Parts: sequence; C-alpha cells; structure tokens
Amino acid sequence: MSLISIEEPEAESAALWQGNHAIWRLGFRPFYLLAAIFAALAVPLWLTQYMGWLRGWPHVGLGWHMHEMVFGMAIAVIVGFLFTAARNWTGLWTPHGGHLAALAGLWLAGRVAMLAAPAPLAAAIDFAFLPLAAWPLYQVLAKSGNKRNLFLAGLLGLLTIANGLYHAAALGLLALSPTTPIQAAILLIVVIEAVIGGRVIPMFTRNGAPGTDAVQNPKLDRVAMALMVLAALAWVCGAPALLSAPLALAAAVASALRLAGWKPHRTLQVPLLWILHLSYAWIPFGFVLLAAAALHWVSASAAFHALTVGSMAGLIIGMMTRTTLGHTGRPLKAGRAESAMFWLIQGGALARLLAGVGPQTLHGAWLVGAGVLWALAFALYAVTYAPYLWRPRIDGREG
Repeated sequence: MSLISIEEPEAESAALWQGNHAIWRLGFRPFYLLAAIFAALAVPLWLTQYMGWLRGWPHVGLGWHMHEMVFGMAIAVIVGFLFTAARNWTGLWTPHGGHLAALAGLWLAGRVAMLAAPAPLAAAIDFAFLPLAAWPLYQVLAKSGNKRNLFLAGLLGLLTIANGLYHAAALGLLALSPTTPIQAAILLIVVIEAVIGGRVIPMFTRNGAPGTDAVQNPKLDRVAMALMVLAALAWVCGAPALLSAPLALAAAVASALRLAGWKPHRTLQVPLLWILHLSYAWIPFGFVLLAAAALHWVSASAAFHALTVGSMAGLIIGMMTRTTLGHTGRPLKAGRAESAMFWLIQGGALARLLAGVGPQTLHGAWLVGAGVLWALAFALYAVTYAPYLWRPRIDGREG
C-alpha cells in the first residue's frame, strides 16, 4: 500500500510587486493574511490605550476601535471570502493580479490613514475601499446571471452607506452618534453570516460528519432571517423596548431552532465543524442579550461583543482556516494549531462577555484577558497560514 504525501510547493519566485505572485491569485490570499495580522495588532494597541498604558496616540480612541474592527478587519475577510466564492459560483474572474494588489493596498492605506492621517483625509481613503471592492463583485454576479447571490453586492453597498454615515458623524457633519452606524454594520454582517452559514454549515456537516442528517428548513430559514432583520431595524431605529425586545427574542429563538436542525452535537470530534456551530450559537445568544439591553438589564456593549467576538470572529477564523486549506489544495483537517486558534477565540469571547456582565472590579482583568486570547488566535493563524497563502497551490491548480 502506498502512502500519499503532500509536498509543499517551492518558494514563490515572482516578486511581491508583480501581479503574478501567488498572493494575488485569488481574493482570500491577501485579505485573510492582512486581516489576521491587523486583528492581532489592533486590539492590543487599543487595550494599551484604553488601560492608560500608552500615551500620544490620539487617534486610538473608542471610535477607532469600533470602526477598525468592523470596517477594517471584518470587511477585509468578507471581501476576500466573496471574491473567492464568486469565482467558484460564476466561473468568472474576480479581482486578481494587479487589480487585487491595488485593492489590498487601498485597504492597507485606509488602516494607516485611520491611525495617523488627519480625519477628513482618513475618511476619504477609508471610504473609497468598499465601493471599489463591491463594484467588481456586482459585475461578475450580474454578468453571469447569478441572481441568487446578487444581494450580497447590495449588502456591501449598505455597508458602504453605514461607513459613510460613521465618517460624517465622526467629522461632525451629521447629528448622529457614530456608534449607530457601527451597530448597524455589525447587524448587517450578522445577517451575511446567517445567510452564508445557513447554506454552508449544514452542507459541511453532512460531508464532514458522515451519517449526520443536518436539516435545512427553508420556511424556518426565511422566518429566522426576517425576524433577524426586523430586530436589527428596531434596534438601529431606536424602537421602544416593548417592540425591540420581543423581536430580538423571537429572532434568537428562530436562529436557535435553525442551528438545532444542523445537529451541532454530532460535530464535537471535528474541530473544523464545531467551531462553525459554536460560533453560530453566539448569534441567538447575542440577540437574547440585545433584548436584555433594550430593557436595560445589560449593556449594549455586552450584546454587540457577543455578536462580534463570539459569532463574527469565531466564524471568521473557522471559515478562514477551512477556505484556506481547501483553496490551497490541502486536506480539510484541523491540526493542533487550528484547534488552538478555535479555543483561543472562543475563550476570548467568553472573557469579553464576562468583562461586560461581571463585577466591575474584574472588568479590566477580563478585558485584558479577552484581548490577549484574541490576539493569540489571529497571530497563530497568520504565522501558520502565511506560507499557505504566500505560495502557489500544492496541486498546481489556479487559486
């Protein structure tokens, strides 16, 4: 019996600034790597400023932290994922080569500008990225007639509007709290997670845990999505608690029932699966906390960090590992590094929740602990997966 071995490809011979370098071959490659590195650095930077350990960084305030985690890190992963997925859905090329390098450079320029440039210039550079990324995605989906996924380009358009509203509010051009468009963007991203998760998590579960009948109920899916959107609108529009709290609870129940049908208990021995199920479970829990926040029982921060650190970051790191392995020609199997990433990010989510709902005397300790676990998770991804992203596929195929 012969053993099948997987050999790493030779080091990339093209220079980074050349469009044929492996990193520019498909959207997930630069954006996953940049997002992971940024996530590992940005949260510790914010924490050192918040705890009073760092002086002289006036841009690193609460607004910067909120904006950069959503419109910096999360958006990079979403764009990288959608560019890669749309290539598979349509057979047409999404940005690659020099075009992809230019978009990645613009995203990076936005991060530098938000950290160091005058606010109006930073707003202009940062705002430019999303529409320039959404347009080629729309073109590919429209040209191929892929109407099923065309709404995703529309959601990127809504995120563009939210980003614009944030900058207008932060610059004093609009009488609006900058927190409102950030929260709207988070809830939009949760909707994207719910749509994509509802399509792929049951399929991954059936394939990765043989014999598991992960049930997709189209009617329940529609109800859950509708309730989620209504609850999000009620929160963003400042609806009375008597309306927003029941809607959030209803969205939580429908989302939990949806997840239960996917048989999460059958995935406990498969890290690449349980991370997706556990991260998705933070969505109904986050909406329960959102209902509690509407009733002033917990802070809105606790609810939104459950949705961002628990579901968003958990699903991000779960999908980044899976799609990187798959699109670089490697087996879909988690090793020690992947399991460590998954536990670290979930530990960080729990610590961040305790920082929001636990005793104030322990707030700082839990907050720092959450930040350390978060940074370690994304740093481990960057270190482990950079060689995969930097080099050509091991099977010689495109991507």
